[in-house]
Amino acid sequence: MTRARKPSAQTAAVLRAFAAEPTSWRYGYDLVRETGLQAGSLYPILMRLADREQLEARWEASQQSGVPARHLYRLTAAGLALAAEISPVPAPRTLRAQSRPQPGVS
Repeated sequence: MTRARKPSAQTAAVLRAFAAEPTSWRYGYDLVRETGLQAGSLYPILMRLADREQLEARWEASQQSGVPARHLYRLTAAGLALAAEISPVPAPRTLRAQSRPQPGVS
């Protein structure tokens, strides 16, 4: 039996980073820099999301001799849905209202 729980703040940060470019393959190292999470926190999150089929994972072979292959990750449709659920995008009307200058403010 799978229990539905709200993702942790760290998992939400990872999902938001992926949702910014939902079709792009991402390296763990880039996600460490973008989210500010330590590798010891990030990689278990990536593995858990991949196990739950919210991320796709694949290996990329290095073009340089002696450099190991690297894992790449990308959101699946289920992962994108989860990202949208935890961090919904504001409606366009809300965005326009926020971008208008306020009276008396220059």
